[in-house]
Amino acid sequence: METMEKYLKPTLTIDCDAKSIKEMAQDLTRGREETTEKARVLFYFVRDEIKYNPYSPFHLLEHYRASTILSRREGYCVQKAVLLAALARAVDIPTRLRFARLRNHHLPPKALTLLGTNVMSPHGYDELYINGKWIKATPTFDLKMCLENRIIPVEFDSTSDATFHPYNQDGKLHIEYIEDCGYYPDIPLDKILSAWVQAYGSERVEWYKVNFGKPRQH
Repeated sequence: METMEKYLKPTLTIDCDAKSIKEMAQDLTRGREETTEKARVLFYFVRDEIKYNPYSPFHLLEHYRASTILSRREGYCVQKAVLLAALARAVDIPTRLRFARLRNHHLPPKALTLLGTNVMSPHGYDELYINGKWIKATPTFDLKMCLENRIIPVEFDSTSDATFHPYNQDGKLHIEYIEDCGYYPDIPLDKILSAWVQAYGSERVEWYKVNFGKPRQH
């Protein structure tokens, strides 16, 4: 059986030992005894209270620190996954990061122009170890964004996998999973950047660093 220790300890980015992370995790789960209840409330906090922002800075480890994402209240899929991992680990729920390549058939025109493709590589989400099994949890798109764009929100009951729906509210093809890219106990930044270059080209990635390389001020 795989050891759970590495999925519970703090890292440079999944800083579950940070004061703000521990306090938020404890506040959100106060009075909840079951792991399923704790995991569920943490998921919905990250899904809806942390705004999805695909134009977040991405090329430095500091851009992924969970306590920073919590303070900024926004991030793209990988950053939101890191925050959920940190909050879950802070209340002793083993959590790891999972990655995949997917195709977004309804990618906004701005993003499609910037990336040159509707393939997202890599998409990041979580796996939480609950009641003896790993359960997928995808907190990427916040409810407000879903309602505005007719996306079916991902719901998480802590007992079964919660991933993107293949169709939107109009029955049109939305998210297509292409390839599973494995799981990690921490951010594999080199692999993420390499995947970006392979998918979008080095020139686009460098342009992205310059134009979206600094967090917005709040």
